[in-house]
Amino acid sequence: MMKTAFLACCLLLLGNSIAAQYYLRGEVRNERGALLEGVKIYLGNKTGAPYYSGNTGAFGIPSQKLIDTLFLQMDGYEPLQQLVDTRSTQTLTLKMLPATANLYIHKLNSFTKNLPNNSGNTGLVGESYSSQVENEFIDATKYHQTGFALNIDHASYSNIRRFIHNQMTVPVDAVRMEEMLNYFNFPQDTGSAARDSFLCKTKVTSCPWNEKNKLFFVQVAAPRLNLDSIAASNLVFLIDISGSMDKANRLPLLQQSFKLLVENLRAKDTVSIVTYGGNVSIRLNGVSGSEKKRIQDAIDSLDAGGDTPGGDGIRTAYALAKRTFIPTGNNRVILATDGDFNVGEATEKAMEDLITQYRQTGIYLTCLGVGMGNYKDSKLELLAKKGNGNFAYLDHLQEAQKTLVTELTQTLYAVANDAFVDINFNPEIVKSYRLIGFDNKKNALEDSTTQLQGGEVGSGHNLMAVFELEPRDSSQLNGQLGSLRINFKKSDSLAFQQQYFEIPYAPIALQRAEQEYRFATAVCMFGAMLKQSTYAKKISFDQVWTLAALSYKTDDRYQKEFVFLVDQAKQIYQPEKRKRKRKTQD
Repeated sequence: MMKTAFLACCLLLLGNSIAAQYYLRGEVRNERGALLEGVKIYLGNKTGAPYYSGNTGAFGIPSQKLIDTLFLQMDGYEPLQQLVDTRSTQTLTLKMLPATANLYIHKLNSFTKNLPNNSGNTGLVGESYSSQVENEFIDATKYHQTGFALNIDHASYSNIRRFIHNQMTVPVDAVRMEEMLNYFNFPQDTGSAARDSFLCKTKVTSCPWNEKNKLFFVQVAAPRLNLDSIAASNLVFLIDISGSMDKANRLPLLQQSFKLLVENLRAKDTVSIVTYGGNVSIRLNGVSGSEKKRIQDAIDSLDAGGDTPGGDGIRTAYALAKRTFIPTGNNRVILATDGDFNVGEATEKAMEDLITQYRQTGIYLTCLGVGMGNYKDSKLELLAKKGNGNFAYLDHLQEAQKTLVTELTQTLYAVANDAFVDINFNPEIVKSYRLIGFDNKKNALEDSTTQLQGGEVGSGHNLMAVFELEPRDSSQLNGQLGSLRINFKKSDSLAFQQQYFEIPYAPIALQRAEQEYRFATAVCMFGAMLKQSTYAKKISFDQVWTLAALSYKTDDRYQKEFVFLVDQAKQIYQPEKRKRKRKTQD
């Protein structure tokens, strides 16, 4: 009898113990209010395996105490210890470390030291582009230091080509002249050998639209990887298969494009495929690059339909990239979409908050834009720049061949991060200057905390930047124009490195300059006309066409195509002149 009573007491105590289970619920955000995924959460005394916040920042943890203690940790944030009441739903806020907070600051494409800020979207109905403010002339005596970002983005040019091929005028804000120049990747005569430093050439010539001014060219060649020893790649294809992608120039084009890329993968490379359209699905998980048929069959099996939960797709792709992460490899998410997100995070601010969380993970981002009519250029450009990546627009399969095959190492293998150029002009020679292209977004200029945005640079990439200079009234023809400094972090380092170059001033006539400088000038003139720049008033399509026709490389299909593109644009923008000319000929 006593044994039975004792057993009953034990069961009663055990029942009370079991009943004394509590459940902690809540969510974790940062100071901007963005929900944080993957936060480590320890209960009580930090022993045992941690819990994690989910992809909506939420968590649910069983506890044996009514009042308990939570310890929160996440890279880039200050640790948090907080006493919590299990009867209440918790909203916990992690404070960003300075380096993390810096990522959220609006970034400029170009920046002039001490210059006060100078303070929409346009395009087809349904398309969106970030409003820009064109760079103006700057007094070199007051503001002799200026700079611009280095990157490999060239989406603007192929998007412009899409408009012109469709007999349409180009939205002004779709024209980014630095990306137009980037498209042609002007090579320096450096050979194909591997090297770990930047190279830089400069040239000063006459200016064809203002005989009083000069053009100053900066040509930068990025370090080049040894192709025989390139590290293994961990690639996650994040493919939009929502209903808006059900057109020939969207999902089918992307399927063909990714299959081209797969042909160049090695056995040591891995591929994962995540799709979003109606829901998010993992189609492949860490498959070797040698299993080409399996990967291509998975790509061929995709069908479009459903809404567009882009935010959830991004979270899943990055989580998968983390699980298959190669510590010494090339880890990259390749997002392919028209950018028309309509479920979950849809605004540009929401997408910015989401993608910035992943910038310090060591995982790069490449954005491939497609489509027409609802194409969101502004969102994809933001994702690429905030996600430590690059951005291309695929208007046809040949462009995919260029981006993912011909320029594979430039697109997918970063050799430098946060790269930018500082220039210190000599005010005894330069009266004023303006940087052509690298125009800043209107909202970035209006933000007093804005800083210069460095870029990601791929192996062996060549970049051309152009300034228009107003020289001093002087007989001095030679001297030092100034100095130039390239700032960058190697892809495996957090420390900035710098390279210095002196800039000689020995101007020559543009007609005597090498082919690449004459052709680059034609590209700048064309961009200025499409942008309706105030500096294009003395430029005509005939001038651009003539300069391009006399300077393009005959064995370069892209430069040759540019000449025809200028002629097409003239017919769109000046149809009256074309009709008048035809009538005269008749």
